[in-house]
Parts: sequence; structure tokens; C-alpha cells
Amino acid sequence: MHVLNKIICAIAFVLLAICIPAFAQEDVTPTAINSQSVPAAVPVPAPATNIAVIDTPDDNGRSLEIRWDLSPDDAALVTKYQILRSTSQSGPFEIIGSTTKGQHEFTNNELERGTKYYYKIVSLNEPLLTSGQVPSTSESSIVGPVEPIAQWFNMRRIWILIWTLVVCGAILFYISQAKAGKALYVRKIAGIDAVDEAIGRATEMGRKVFYVPGIQDMDDVQTIAAVIILGRVARIAAENDTMLEVPVCKSLVMVTAREAVREAYSQVGRPDAFREDQVHYVTDDQFGYAAAIDGMVVRDKPATMFYMGAFFAESLILAETGNAAGAIQIAGTGQPSQLPFFVASCDYTLIGEELFAASAYLAREPKLLGSLKGQDFAKGLFLVAIILGIIFELLTVPFIKILQVS
Repeated sequence: MHVLNKIICAIAFVLLAICIPAFAQEDVTPTAINSQSVPAAVPVPAPATNIAVIDTPDDNGRSLEIRWDLSPDDAALVTKYQILRSTSQSGPFEIIGSTTKGQHEFTNNELERGTKYYYKIVSLNEPLLTSGQVPSTSESSIVGPVEPIAQWFNMRRIWILIWTLVVCGAILFYISQAKAGKALYVRKIAGIDAVDEAIGRATEMGRKVFYVPGIQDMDDVQTIAAVIILGRVARIAAENDTMLEVPVCKSLVMVTAREAVREAYSQVGRPDAFREDQVHYVTDDQFGYAAAIDGMVVRDKPATMFYMGAFFAESLILAETGNAAGAIQIAGTGQPSQLPFFVASCDYTLIGEELFAASAYLAREPKLLGSLKGQDFAKGLFLVAIILGIIFELLTVPFIKILQVS
């Protein structure tokens, strides 16, 4: 037994001697691998130079423009530039934005007036995320203090001021001419010239005239123009003793239109012929309003229909019903999407600005007439300017660039 124990001990000692070198070799290998996996240092780019911070010209004093010369390593090493800002030269600085390499301008907006700012530019070399390398940076010198300043005028928009003064001057000039009694020419509008004929037809047939002033309230300029035209229609109806009915969908429009009709009857010396229910409220609902008018048209079969003002999807519903009743229809709206429906189903249509010109055309009131002529004069100037601009641009005349508004 003693001899057996000695043999076992000898075998264990031999096995242990064989295994120790193997374990020692395995301990060395990871060290070698780890030494090879250490990432290489990221090259540091040269900093940006000649940093300049200037107040943004012609602004409200809330921005500064930062410009710099690119780093000499812009193409090779720089990934982007970071703009840092502080209200103190000693910091701390915060990152307020960045630009890609090759960019050398940055505008800092939303600043506080009366505050001085300091800036510096950081050139950043940022390796790929998978490489495990740490970005390297280089900072420029600190520039400042710089304070944003507000200007009274934006000189880049001086041409807008000039055009505004010209337009306002033209309007005031023509208003003064109209007040002085000078006859101002306004081209004839076929739809308005047909008003007398349309109301005369209703008088001969002994039927009603329906006037629909759109579906918008009195804060819409189309409704205002419609009420002005209503005054002229009401005067002719009062002179001919023709029944005029004005269904409306807004309470304020009802009050205004009622007063316009009442005044028209008084002007022709027939205030007793006016009845309050000639102008009546129907409903604010768009299609409920259209359905109610269609019912009136089917029952009363009016001889003449006027659609003046703002209309939307109900335009064709109203006009087709009036057309089926055999009425003469005169429409006018500033809604471009509804004009094709009125043109297709009405006898006369006031297209776009003709609706607004009609009020001046009918009333001959100096302010309205002068405003219309002044606006037409301004449109003529704009048209000439556009044509000259196209010609100069085709001829590559450089001074036309000064007329461009930023």
C-alpha cells in the first residue's frame, strides 16, 4: 500500500508539471490582445482663425452674425464647427449651434438687447462611433464683448416703403379729384348695367326679386360690397314698385341690409312701401340656408336672382335652382373656386375685383371711386415694373439687382 501511494503521488506530480506551463501561457495571451486593441489617438485639427462677431444689419436688435476663417485642416480632419457663447469672458460657455465643415458663418438669433456676449469656435474631429475613439477638439480665441443693436429702419426693404407711399399718394390724389367733381372713368361692368333690365323684367312679370348677400358676416369685405350693391338694387325696386326679398344667414348682416333697404326706399320718396320682413333671417347653417332659399325659389318662382358676396359649396345649389325656375341671375364673388359655377349657371357674373369695383361704379362716392382709381394706377405701375424687370433680367443688366427686396 505504501508503494501504491508513492506511485499515485508521482503520477499527480507529473501531471501538475505538465499543466502549469499551459496555464502560464494562457495568462499571457489576453494581455497581448488587450495591448493590440487600444485605439489610436485621434488627430487634433487646427483651430479656426479670424473670428468676427458683428451686429446683424437692419434687424430688431435680437441677433448677431459670427464669421470665421476655416481651419487649415478643414478638408482633412474637421468634422464640424461648434459655436459656443457666454455672457462672461471667463465662462461658462454653452454650445448654441454647429455647422458642417466648409461652413464659416452662423447667425445667433433670439438674443437679449442690452446684453454683451462672448463667442468662440471649436473645431471638432469626431471619429465614427464604431471605432471607439474619443473626439478631439481645438478652440479658437475668445471674441467679445459684442452687443446686438436695434435699427429704426430695415434699409433692405426701402422699396416697399417707396411703393407704399406711391400707392397711398395715388389714392389720395384721385379721391381729391373725385371730391372736386372731376369725372373719373370707370369701365362698364356688364352685370351691373343689366340690373335695370333684370328688375324691369320682374316688374313686368309681377314677380319677386331675390337678393342673396352671401354666407359671411359683416367682417368680410365681400359682404360689405354686397350690401352696397343691395342699396342700388333696392332703389330701383322701390322706383318700380317691385317686391324685393333679402334672406340672410347672419343677424348682423340682417340689421345692416335692412337699414340699407330702408334708406333706399326713403331716397326715392317711398318710405311707407318698405316692410321689415323684406330682409329676414333664415339660419346660420350653410346648407340649411341654401335649402331654405331653394324652397322659396321653387314656391315663389322669382323673376330675378342676385347672388353677391362670399359663397362656397352652396353656390351651385342656389344657382341651379334659380336657373330651373327661369330667373335672370346676376352673381358676383371673390371666391375663385366658386366662379366657374356662377359663370356656368348665371346670366351675368362679376368676377373677382369687379364685385368691389361695382360698389364704386354704382355709388359714385368720392372715397370709393378715388380708391378704385388709385389702386388701378398702382396696378399699372406694378405691371410696368414687372415688364421692365423681365427685360433687364434678359439683358443681364446688373443694376436691376438693387431693386430686389431681401
